[in-house]
Amino acid sequence: MLPDATLAAAASVLQDLRRRGWMLATAESCTGGLIAAALTHVAGSSDVFDRGFVTYSNEAKADLLGVPMDLIDRHGAVSEQVARAMAEGALARSRAGLAVSVTGIAGPGGGSADKPVGLVWFGCATQFRNTTAFQVFQGDREAIRDQAVAYALAMASRTAT
Repeated sequence: MLPDATLAAAASVLQDLRRRGWMLATAESCTGGLIAAALTHVAGSSDVFDRGFVTYSNEAKADLLGVPMDLIDRHGAVSEQVARAMAEGALARSRAGLAVSVTGIAGPGGGSADKPVGLVWFGCATQFRNTTAFQVFQGDREAIRDQAVAYALAMASRTAT
């Protein structure tokens, strides 16, 4: 179950989006649909939350979001370039005015010196701008995923206000 603070943040994002008149789409990899789950936990979210893409594999990123495989091959699935392309793909394949993406290494394995466990890239796209950010979170797999959900919701809220 997601922390109460995360569920409160999801409710706040939905209110921000309602005020703006935007719908939201999510493109999730390491969070596996937890952002969508937090949003849809809030009653009445269907008027603002359009859809969520869970694109855990590289093939799903390419097939569902249009992320070029050569981009994944060049930079890796956990990269600024892929996070940006995921957000842009979710925006283009939805009715949303804002899309947020998450791709990272939640662990416990899979990290490297260049891309440690806890590294998460975020993308946020609107028709007017596309931003990216990254964080290196600490903790176990559950903690990293929870922190990534909270960060993505905060990023969406900042963009919607």
